[in-house]
Amino acid sequence: MTHSGAMTLKLTTVHLIVDDPDKALPFYRDLLGLKLIGDVSHEAFRWLTLSPPAQPDIQIVLSQPHAGRTKEDGDAIARLLAKGTLGGALFSSPNLTETFEKLRASGADVVQEPTNQPWGVRDCAVRDPAGNFIRISQG
Repeated sequence: MTHSGAMTLKLTTVHLIVDDPDKALPFYRDLLGLKLIGDVSHEAFRWLTLSPPAQPDIQIVLSQPHAGRTKEDGDAIARLLAKGTLGGALFSSPNLTETFEKLRASGADVVQEPTNQPWGVRDCAVRDPAGNFIRISQG
Protein backbone atom coordinates (compact mmCIF):
# COMPACT_ATOMS: atom_id res chain seq x y z
CA MET A 1 0.00 0.00 0.00
CA THR A 2 1.47 3.34 -1.00
CA HIS A 3 0.68 6.64 0.53
CA SER A 4 1.15 10.20 -0.54
CA GLY A 5 4.83 11.13 -0.71
CA ALA A 6 6.02 7.52 -0.69
CA MET A 7 9.32 6.88 -2.41
CA THR A 8 9.09 4.75 -5.54
CA LEU A 9 12.21 2.76 -6.36
CA LYS A 10 13.11 1.16 -9.67
CA LEU A 11 15.81 -1.41 -10.35
CA THR A 12 18.36 0.09 -12.74
CA THR A 13 21.57 -1.94 -12.58
CA VAL A 14 22.68 -5.46 -11.68
CA HIS A 15 26.34 -6.50 -11.44
CA LEU A 16 27.69 -9.93 -12.35
CA ILE A 17 31.30 -11.00 -12.02
CA VAL A 18 32.93 -12.76 -14.99
CA ASP A 19 36.52 -13.91 -15.33
CA ASP A 20 36.75 -13.40 -19.11
CA PRO A 21 34.69 -10.65 -20.79
CA ASP A 22 35.56 -12.05 -24.24
CA LYS A 23 33.84 -15.35 -23.36
CA ALA A 24 30.98 -13.72 -21.44
CA LEU A 25 29.95 -11.31 -24.21
CA PRO A 26 28.83 -13.92 -26.78
CA PHE A 27 26.89 -15.78 -24.08
CA TYR A 28 24.92 -12.76 -22.89
CA ARG A 29 24.63 -10.96 -26.25
CA ASP A 30 24.32 -13.75 -28.80
CA LEU A 31 22.70 -16.55 -26.78
CA LEU A 32 20.53 -14.63 -24.31
CA GLY A 33 19.83 -11.78 -26.73
CA LEU A 34 20.91 -8.88 -24.54
CA LYS A 35 21.98 -5.67 -26.24
CA LEU A 36 25.53 -4.42 -25.65
CA ILE A 37 25.21 -0.77 -24.61
CA GLY A 38 28.64 -0.17 -23.08
CA ASP A 39 32.16 -1.55 -23.35
CA VAL A 40 34.69 0.27 -21.19
CA SER A 41 38.33 -0.66 -20.65
CA HIS A 42 40.55 0.81 -17.95
CA GLU A 43 44.06 -0.46 -17.29
CA ALA A 44 43.86 -4.27 -17.59
CA PHE A 45 40.12 -4.50 -16.97
CA ARG A 46 36.91 -4.30 -18.96
CA TRP A 47 33.32 -3.55 -17.98
CA LEU A 48 30.52 -4.67 -20.31
CA THR A 49 27.05 -3.22 -19.93
CA LEU A 50 24.13 -5.05 -21.51
CA SER A 51 20.40 -4.53 -21.45
CA PRO A 52 17.42 -6.77 -22.16
CA PRO A 53 15.66 -5.34 -25.26
CA ALA A 54 12.27 -5.71 -23.53
CA GLN A 55 13.59 -3.77 -20.49
CA PRO A 56 15.95 -1.12 -21.88
CA ASP A 57 16.04 0.76 -18.57
CA ILE A 58 17.78 -2.17 -16.83
CA GLN A 59 21.53 -2.52 -17.14
CA ILE A 60 23.53 -5.67 -16.46
CA VAL A 61 27.17 -4.85 -15.83
CA LEU A 62 29.74 -7.62 -16.26
CA SER A 63 33.07 -6.97 -14.55
CA GLN A 64 36.15 -8.96 -13.63
CA PRO A 65 36.96 -9.97 -10.04
CA HIS A 66 39.82 -7.49 -9.64
CA ALA A 67 38.23 -4.61 -11.57
CA GLY A 68 37.95 -1.62 -9.25
CA ARG A 69 38.75 -3.74 -6.19
CA THR A 70 41.73 -4.37 -3.95
CA LYS A 71 43.90 -7.39 -4.75
CA GLU A 72 42.67 -9.09 -1.56
CA ASP A 73 38.99 -8.56 -2.41
CA GLY A 74 39.53 -9.50 -6.05
CA ASP A 75 41.30 -12.71 -5.03
CA ALA A 76 38.43 -13.61 -2.67
CA ILE A 77 35.81 -12.93 -5.36
CA ALA A 78 37.83 -14.91 -7.95
CA ARG A 79 37.89 -17.91 -5.59
CA LEU A 80 34.10 -17.73 -5.08
CA LEU A 81 33.55 -17.34 -8.84
CA ALA A 82 35.73 -20.40 -9.54
CA LYS A 83 33.59 -22.41 -7.10
CA GLY A 84 30.37 -21.24 -8.77
CA THR A 85 29.03 -19.74 -5.55
CA LEU A 86 28.53 -16.08 -6.44
CA GLY A 87 24.89 -16.38 -7.38
CA GLY A 88 23.83 -15.31 -10.82
CA ALA A 89 20.69 -14.04 -12.50
CA LEU A 90 17.14 -15.08 -13.28
CA PHE A 91 15.60 -14.35 -16.67
CA SER A 92 12.32 -15.22 -18.35
CA SER A 93 11.71 -16.18 -21.96
CA PRO A 94 8.46 -16.26 -23.93
CA ASN A 95 9.70 -19.54 -25.44
CA LEU A 96 11.68 -21.47 -22.84
CA THR A 97 12.13 -24.57 -25.01
CA GLU A 98 13.60 -22.59 -27.92
CA THR A 99 15.87 -20.60 -25.60
CA PHE A 100 17.07 -23.77 -23.86
CA GLU A 101 17.76 -25.59 -27.14
CA LYS A 102 19.80 -22.61 -28.38
CA LEU A 103 21.85 -22.69 -25.16
CA ARG A 104 22.34 -26.46 -25.30
CA ALA A 105 23.37 -26.35 -28.99
CA SER A 106 25.99 -23.72 -28.12
CA GLY A 107 27.61 -26.05 -25.62
CA ALA A 108 26.45 -24.12 -22.55
CA ASP A 109 26.93 -25.92 -19.24
CA VAL A 110 23.42 -27.28 -18.61
CA VAL A 111 22.53 -27.60 -14.92
CA GLN A 112 18.84 -28.45 -15.37
CA GLU A 113 16.72 -29.09 -18.46
CA PRO A 114 13.29 -27.38 -18.62
CA THR A 115 11.33 -28.66 -15.64
CA ASN A 116 7.96 -27.96 -14.06
CA GLN A 117 8.93 -26.76 -10.59
CA PRO A 118 6.82 -27.42 -7.46
CA TRP A 119 6.59 -23.64 -6.89
CA GLY A 120 4.62 -23.25 -10.11
CA VAL A 121 7.07 -22.20 -12.80
CA ARG A 122 8.66 -24.07 -15.68
CA ASP A 123 12.34 -23.24 -15.93
CA CYS A 124 15.83 -24.42 -16.77
CA ALA A 125 19.28 -23.62 -15.46
CA VAL A 126 22.69 -23.21 -17.07
CA ARG A 127 26.03 -21.75 -16.10
CA ASP A 128 27.57 -18.88 -18.01
CA PRO A 129 31.20 -19.23 -19.17
CA ALA A 130 32.39 -17.86 -15.80
CA GLY A 131 30.30 -20.36 -13.83
CA ASN A 132 27.51 -18.01 -12.77
CA PHE A 133 24.18 -19.78 -12.24
CA ILE A 134 21.60 -18.57 -14.80
CA ARG A 135 17.99 -19.67 -14.40
CA ILE A 136 15.45 -19.00 -17.17
CA SER A 137 11.73 -19.40 -16.68
CA GLN A 138 8.85 -19.58 -19.15
CA GLY A 139 7.26 -16.15 -19.14
